[in-house]
Amino acid sequence: MNEQKIEQKIKDKGLDAPRVTPTKIDDVIVGESYYVFPGTTVTICLLRLENGFTVTGESACASVDNFNQEIGRDIARVNAREKIWGLEGYALKQRLFDAA
Repeated sequence: MNEQKIEQKIKDKGLDAPRVTPTKIDDVIVGESYYVFPGTTVTICLLRLENGFTVTGESACASVDNFNQEIGRDIARVNAREKIWGLEGYALKQRLFDAA
């Protein structure tokens, strides 16, 4: 299930407590860099977050004949972005704990 469908289900059920959203994830990303290791299909994406922290994601394909730099970048970025969910979830939980 993609993020848009999940968001719609949450809204349809009236769940409005504090939570991390896809928009929040995108808003904390302030920059991105990519690197393909020479002679390989390994692509690394580094996302810079607004507080200066960085996360990385990677991609690789088994056959060099299937390697496409654009697709490698897209997959690496998705993998890096996924890591932000846990970080933002922890930060929100800490804020809620501190406020209690």
